[in-house]
Amino acid sequence: MEQVGFIGLGKLGLECAEAMSRSGLKINGYDLLKKNSDKIFIFENIADAIVGCEFIFIAVETPHDLEYDGSIPSSHLPTRDFNYDVVIDVLNEVNKHVREGQTVVLISTVLPGTCRERFIPIVKKGVNFIYNPYLIAMGTTTWDMLNPEMIIIGSNDVDKKIIDDLVSFYKSIMEKQNTRYEIGTLDEAECIKVFYNTFISAKISLVNMIQDVAEKSGNINCDVVSNALAKSTQRIMSDMYMKPGMGDGGPCHPRDNIALSFLAKKLNLEYDLFGSIMHSREMQAKKLAEKLISYDLPIVILGSSYKPNVHYVDGSYLLLVGHYVKKLSNQFLGYDENISKSPCVYLLGHRGRFHDFDFNKDSIIVDPWREFKNNSLTVIHYGSKV
Repeated sequence: MEQVGFIGLGKLGLECAEAMSRSGLKINGYDLLKKNSDKIFIFENIADAIVGCEFIFIAVETPHDLEYDGSIPSSHLPTRDFNYDVVIDVLNEVNKHVREGQTVVLISTVLPGTCRERFIPIVKKGVNFIYNPYLIAMGTTTWDMLNPEMIIIGSNDVDKKIIDDLVSFYKSIMEKQNTRYEIGTLDEAECIKVFYNTFISAKISLVNMIQDVAEKSGNINCDVVSNALAKSTQRIMSDMYMKPGMGDGGPCHPRDNIALSFLAKKLNLEYDLFGSIMHSREMQAKKLAEKLISYDLPIVILGSSYKPNVHYVDGSYLLLVGHYVKKLSNQFLGYDENISKSPCVYLLGHRGRFHDFDFNKDSIIVDPWREFKNNSLTVIHYGSKV
């Protein structure tokens, strides 16, 4: 193997493709939009990008409409599957140029059953197809790519040597050499990916329920409770996402729950945990907004991205809180930390930030992480009244 193709150099794709260059192989990239890189070769068409490549990775979006991204309430909307139009368009274009024996490796997030039902039937005869979704996040894409918790590989009737070649390729770029490889069918790989994200969403929603109970009762420090549960590794598994604070966000978690809610109805499961997770997330944001409004001051939310150190607002929980503030009051000023020097209610949207910010001395600081300390300011540790 001398080169691989990589189609889709968007939010995550370009960094993933550049990380692959560590293998020493030639990485041929293509995207509809003009991209620049000093680590991979970027071509103007798919035909040139995939010629002579044993593996052709496809990392294009499977989006929902904007109202489904989780930054505004969506649990009341009809559930929807992901949109697979771009994947299908790319596969049809690849079919025009791919040769027998080459392997298409799809990275994009899809629901269980999608590859088998919608993609395999249109893949050119004699071409191999593998589903290989990544567990990576914006802001840490390269590190996640080189140090993955696991590599997920799904296939139906693909020769074992091809799977072995793909594993060898990943081993050639990994910094972490004890990576776990989870190899199964297409449907199993699809399931691992979306349920991984949903486990995180459920975990965050559950731990934030502790915060709601503590805030209402007045006799509970939610950190005492969550710290005890976080150490219960025999059953709760780990301490990740066990700090009550802001709800989850990003381009995967909210939309994956929406899509799984669609699947629950499609399969007639007669329950919908996924829709309930989305609803609880929205009500938690609404309660936080009501807390901000209760101080009867102008409101500024410090931060709008879905997590620190990224500029993406896809599915941002802070935008969701802002939505409710605007819906329930006329007190919202915005997300810009420089928007006002008058007394305000400030929500610290990102953990561990704003310690050096010059707050007006008559302002109220609401910290959902319960870590900010300043004796000269009124600081509210949301979720802890003790």
